[in-house]
Amino acid sequence: MEGPPPNDCCSICHGYFNVPCQANCSHWFCGNCIMLVWQHGSPFQTCKCPLCRRQITLLVPGEASLRERHNPAVAEILEKVEKYNRYFGGQSNGLIQRLQDLPFLLRRLLREITDPQRTLPLVIRARIYLAMFLSAIYVFSPIDIIPEAILGVVGLLDDLLIALVGFLHVATIYRSVLYSRHGGS
Repeated sequence: MEGPPPNDCCSICHGYFNVPCQANCSHWFCGNCIMLVWQHGSPFQTCKCPLCRRQITLLVPGEASLRERHNPAVAEILEKVEKYNRYFGGQSNGLIQRLQDLPFLLRRLLREITDPQRTLPLVIRARIYLAMFLSAIYVFSPIDIIPEAILGVVGLLDDLLIALVGFLHVATIYRSVLYSRHGGS
């Protein structure tokens, strides 16, 4: 999704989106509105989403916002968003936050991989495909740490764990791409 859903409005100012940014919880806000929420709280901590109360560890500006970067007002808001991402976008705070961010990052990655207009660097694509391929080989191979034939359903746990680790690795790679694109220098 290049921008917020049509006919939607910012849940903070209840107006049309001005420099829309998507948070890692998948909610959209005006860039300036979410920066005001952050500045109202502690500048040393991530802000929480006003809708779902999850920590916002990454803000991704919409494509239209990036095309308007030459406008001084938009550039100022994007600089604030980039500053926020430099502070908090490079990492997730613990396993729970990574698991919560997983659907957001995998959805965006899938859209980017299937969109012919967008291109990920070849090295990043190779690492993503390799992680997914190796996870799939392990999950579908008869060689297991805990064999299903002996322990039944419990034997699937190691397969699910390997798949989860693979997905977390792919999401971490993609998070670093988003971070470098929208906030890291």
